Parts: sequence; C-alpha cells; structure tokens
Amino acid sequence: MSLLSDYVKKEQLLKQLEEELKRMEGDQRLKAELEFKEKLEALMAEYGKSASDVIELLSPRPSSAAAASAQPASAGGRRKRKLKIYKNPNTGEVVETRGGNHKTLKAWKEEHGGDTVESWVVRTEE
Repeated sequence: MSLLSDYVKKEQLLKQLEEELKRMEGDQRLKAELEFKEKLEALMAEYGKSASDVIELLSPRPSSAAAASAQPASAGGRRKRKLKIYKNPNTGEVVETRGGNHKTLKAWKEEHGGDTVESWVVRTEE
C-alpha cells in the first residue's frame, strides 16, 4: 500500500469520525451524561473522594458463603467469552464473534490493521 493511499484512507476515516462526533454532540443523552459526570466530579471533590472510593462504596461485598456458591459447578470450566460485534464502516458488513479466530475478522485485520478493526467494535455483550 502506498503512502499516499494510506494517507487518503486515514483522511477519510478522520472525516467520518468528525461527522460522528458532531452527531454525538447534538445528542441529548450525551449532554445529560456529561452533566451527570460534571456534577458527580464536583460532589467527589467537595467530599474529597476518588472514583475508586465511590466504586468501592457502591459495589456490594459478597460474603464468603455467597462467594463460594457463586463459583461454577464444574471446577475446570471456562467462563464464556464476551460477544463482540464489529461493523466495517467501508462496506457496512457486520461480524459477531466470541473470539479472534473469525475468517472475515482476520481478513479485515490484515487489510486495515488490528487497531483500526478494534475501533469498529459497535458493542460488546455477555
């Protein structure tokens, strides 16, 4: 791939990301979340608390009996991988996978690079 074609692709990607940012900036949900974040940070500063303090305060601490029962029944079992959903912005093609060994995903990563393809993750599900 020539340097010029790489530059043109990156320029197109930048324009696309700028358009997405403009759309997001007009979204009322984002504005509400940013307002919440600002108010939360102000409250944390007022009381001298860090984000980790708040997380520790809000997350429940399981008792030892509850923790033991939360373990999976099969001792050698692995937990299920998260489902990642990728959408290629160039073609609109969608790939859903629980691992990196997907034919289309591998092809995308070879063509566009791993970091670029990882930026195409639309959402992750349990």
